[in-house]
Amino acid sequence: MDARGAVDLTSTRLRPPGPAHFPMKQKSLLLPLFAWACSSTPATPPSAPPPPENIQAPAPKVVEVKLQDVGLDAAALDKSVKPCDDFYQFACGGWIAATQLPSDKPRWVRSFSEIHKRNEADLKAMLEEAASNPGADPAKQKIGKFFASCMNEAAIEKLGLAPVKPLLDQVKKVKDAASLTQVVAELHRQGIEPLFSVSADQDAKNATQIIFNLDQGGLGLPDRDYYTADTDDKKKIRIEYAKHVERMMLAGGWKPADAKKAAVDVMRVETELAKVSKTKVERRDPVTMYNKIDREGVEKAAPTFGWKAYFTTLGVPEAKDIDVSSPKYLEGMDAQLKAIKFDTWRNYLAWHVLRSMAPALGKKFVDENFQLQKILTGQAEIEVRWKRCVASTDRYLGEVLAQPYVEKRFAGDSKVAAEKYVAEISAAFGRELDLLTWMDGPTREKARAKLGTLANLIGYPAKWKNYDWQVNDAFATNVLQGRAFLLKDRLAKVGKPVDRGEWEMTPPTVNAYYNPLKNQMVFPAGILQPPFYSVDAAIPVNLGAMGMVVGHELTHGFDDQGSQFDADGNLKDWWVEGVKAAFKEKTQCVANQYNNYEPVPGSKINGQLTLGENIADLGGLKLAFGAYRSMRAKAEELKVAEGFSEDQQFFLANAQIWCAKATDEYARMQVQTDPHSAAKFRVNGPMSNLTEFAEAFSCPVGSPMRPAQTCAVW
Repeated sequence: MDARGAVDLTSTRLRPPGPAHFPMKQKSLLLPLFAWACSSTPATPPSAPPPPENIQAPAPKVVEVKLQDVGLDAAALDKSVKPCDDFYQFACGGWIAATQLPSDKPRWVRSFSEIHKRNEADLKAMLEEAASNPGADPAKQKIGKFFASCMNEAAIEKLGLAPVKPLLDQVKKVKDAASLTQVVAELHRQGIEPLFSVSADQDAKNATQIIFNLDQGGLGLPDRDYYTADTDDKKKIRIEYAKHVERMMLAGGWKPADAKKAAVDVMRVETELAKVSKTKVERRDPVTMYNKIDREGVEKAAPTFGWKAYFTTLGVPEAKDIDVSSPKYLEGMDAQLKAIKFDTWRNYLAWHVLRSMAPALGKKFVDENFQLQKILTGQAEIEVRWKRCVASTDRYLGEVLAQPYVEKRFAGDSKVAAEKYVAEISAAFGRELDLLTWMDGPTREKARAKLGTLANLIGYPAKWKNYDWQVNDAFATNVLQGRAFLLKDRLAKVGKPVDRGEWEMTPPTVNAYYNPLKNQMVFPAGILQPPFYSVDAAIPVNLGAMGMVVGHELTHGFDDQGSQFDADGNLKDWWVEGVKAAFKEKTQCVANQYNNYEPVPGSKINGQLTLGENIADLGGLKLAFGAYRSMRAKAEELKVAEGFSEDQQFFLANAQIWCAKATDEYARMQVQTDPHSAAKFRVNGPMSNLTEFAEAFSCPVGSPMRPAQTCAVW
């Protein structure tokens, strides 16, 4: 328990729900025989009253209210569209027409973005206060000084490349495999990741242990397909990327001819690394992503790289237990270490120093870095400085910054509501388990056991992280130190007990997640805000929004990936073979459905890439609806909001959290790289599969929102 009396959230566990409860009909009761048998003369018994089951409870009172009274936005609607034709447009069309995409954003979402905007303003005020009046509080001093160093553009310009010059000087000395290894290790130690990335996490097949992880990496574009796809848009991006590299090298002091050569060298190295990288879809398979080949296997896969020197520089010379996402990637990397000349490697490594650190350097680097972002996302303008500095402080000192935020923004009712929703939705999942005809008894009981051990963390950590590094006046140096601390902190966990109370997101983050290795859901304070949750909103609206978030994360424990982990967080096949085949058939139906969606012309959703999120959206909506119905089962009054029933309010609430606008460039990049579907299809996709939605809006079979063939998993 910390100074503010925080509850240890790691102790929170959901108990397995009992069997589904249905009210039993009362039976007619007979009076005991002894009541009249003792009389001296027989008597005719009185007429029996009507059976109690014939007495109906009074119907709930119907109350007419405004949409805003229940927490919905009437102005967001587009009533020119029929809800059974396109519910996303019906629920969000008004908002879309009235909302202008901010010039500093490639996408804007009515829920996430609006909450983030509020949180951002709160954090700015806290950081400005900490910078101008730090007082004697060490935490306040640390975040204030970091933020001030980021905001001091004059000092950043004056320093120029000085903070990264030692790294660039090391790069210049690369002449063989040994010196290249040494430089890569030093760059990795400070959070710059050429060639591959290193971290530490739970062993997927022994979740009680923390081991080292090596993953593919070293690319400057968002995904390997940007280098390999033979399409006009990707070819154009590659041309622009090469120009971007050249301009960045010129800014770094390279002569024009040398900068042009550097761009060619970077494209060569990154293209070769991309060719041996796994695709986004391949990376979704937990079984093939787990390759615990340990130190011996790593050295065998890439013998040219000096692993002993590498791990020594990282401060973990005895590193032994190692999981590799792709041994073939290490083999391909090793082949390039032998084939590519060291002057090419020097350009590649220098480029990664500059591209990684550009946001922390002077204006010419910041502006050039944004040019690539503009090409990829269509974002018109860079964010103002203070927004970038708030984000950077959150990234490197997140749980220090979170403390004043939690005090201001996280009211106790949010935590109580989230806990209630988790319990109700867990119970709804338990009821659904009993109804699954494709699942056998033994598999059902294992699923129920996993549900019973599912943990949830709400609001903020029970114990704040201690950021044991010294903040100074040079922003770029602070970034390097912050990155070095985060990696060192991560690697130091190897061999120690798993901390189930550790968070992977900072509390102000407007998001939530499920961790299959811990069988755990986490809901930061940042997302427990309107329109996801409000104490003033009606139950159908809160459940359609925040309830769906809870159901979404819970369903992740049983989606195509999460279902491969058991109740203890181990990658283990707990399915009976026939049931597994039925489950795959169910999930393939979802993949096929989303393969047909086209967010922007020429760019269709990849049903396999987005499968887990689509299953979670579908399951989350279904569970939240069941929980809402359960919570309103004995309601004495029903609210009708401007003609919309409570069932309809539930679905409107869910749709309106996804109202969004985005540039075409961003939409295309999302299709290529994001496991989440575009906003429109996070609404229409799940709802078109739910009978409850079709009944709520009287959608005829064959209408767009009630197709003849639907998909259901959980």
